[in-house]
Amino acid sequence: MDNNKPIKLRTPLDEEKIASLKAGDMILLSGKIIGARDMAHRRIQEWQKNRKKLPVDLTNETIFYVGPSPTPPGKNSGSVGPTTSARMDNISEPLLKAGVKAMIGKGTRSNNLKSLLGKYRAVYLVAVGGVSAFLSTKVKKIEKVAFKDLGPEAIFSIDIFEFPLFVAYDIYGGDIFEDARRVE
Repeated sequence: MDNNKPIKLRTPLDEEKIASLKAGDMILLSGKIIGARDMAHRRIQEWQKNRKKLPVDLTNETIFYVGPSPTPPGKNSGSVGPTTSARMDNISEPLLKAGVKAMIGKGTRSNNLKSLLGKYRAVYLVAVGGVSAFLSTKVKKIEKVAFKDLGPEAIFSIDIFEFPLFVAYDIYGGDIFEDARRVE
């Protein structure tokens, strides 16, 4: 595969779509994804524990760790930069178990999380930090769909077009950060 040419993918992502991805691949992701951070993760787990029907179906879903800025007049979205993902490491397994196939954030993750990605056949994608205004131009529509009382920590439906991402961890244990350390 030519790592210089982005791979265009459309959600929902399933195992067949992500099976060919390797750590380091650049992708342009289009379709609907979910925005959810720490508080939403915790509430989802609480609902799962209490056997309540979740407000969103997590099967083959992509979760973006984002707390979007308010949408300015005349724009589709406010800034949408990735948040540090390691904070979600200890609260990710129930979402993976429920069918999440991709997570988008920034930074490295724990070895345990990397193992869980292999177990549940899911990938971790990274967005470049510091370019949240640019990333907002890749958003066609964003709206709160659940847990609205959490404000920017609510669950959002985000419709994206050619959102630029890198595969950080693939389903085979490939690690873009480890590969980068080897080059140094």
